[in-house]
Amino acid sequence: MDILLGVGGSELSYQALEETIDRAQATGDELTVAIFHNEEVSADADEIQARVEETLADSEFDATIRRLEGDSPGSELVSLAESEGFDRIVLGGGERSTLGKIQLGSIVEFVLLNSQTPVTLIR
Repeated sequence: MDILLGVGGSELSYQALEETIDRAQATGDELTVAIFHNEEVSADADEIQARVEETLADSEFDATIRRLEGDSPGSELVSLAESEGFDRIVLGGGERSTLGKIQLGSIVEFVLLNSQTPVTLIR
């Protein structure tokens, strides 16, 4: 299975990275990590990429790393997944509000609502 994991610098996206690496190691899945700028996070793309590379090295797992440079990371993730035939998109996100409802960031919401590729949300 070819997995596309979006990482935008949130702690939930790094958690998704670690869980996706563990799954890919166990199943033999191919992993591509798409790094993007998330306006909701203060980290820049270089910082995000450094942490992704460190996590991959610590896990002794090889994955392709791509950068999404446009202004609409949700749209770019959907387009990339569909144009290159990925089997699944994985994203970290979704926190609980004080009322117990899940709150999604704009990027996660866009991907969930617009992707024809199955999406897994790790919270």
